[in-house]
Amino acid sequence: QVQLVESGGGLVQPGGSLRLSCAASGFTLDYYVIAWFRQAPGKEREGVACVSSSDGYTFYTDSVKGRFAISRDNAKNTVYLEMNSLKPEDTGIYYCAALRLFCSEYWNEYTYWGQGTRVTVSS
Repeated sequence: QVQLVESGGGLVQPGGSLRLSCAASGFTLDYYVIAWFRQAPGKEREGVACVSSSDGYTFYTDSVKGRFAISRDNAKNTVYLEMNSLKPEDTGIYYCAALRLFCSEYWNEYTYWGQGTRVTVSS
């Protein structure tokens, strides 16, 4: 079975850090673009970060540049999202998703999705 499983979410104070993991099974991540999306209650799902499968291209939405870092460990078939200097507006459910070839900002183009992990940034 093809699966993506996110982990690492939780409750943190503003300014804190979390490291999210996205572990794949049933397929090999090194052939895929992996992206992180997030969705807050009542808000549209937005792309956060993406790493390509071929040249290591990375994308970050403007609001997280300099604070978040996406990386992949193909030997472990896992992608990470390091989140630093967290702000309340970073709160939401974070999903990882897989797509062949190129990073895309459109969530409906992704083939595989995880179940999400909740991140809450609050005092």
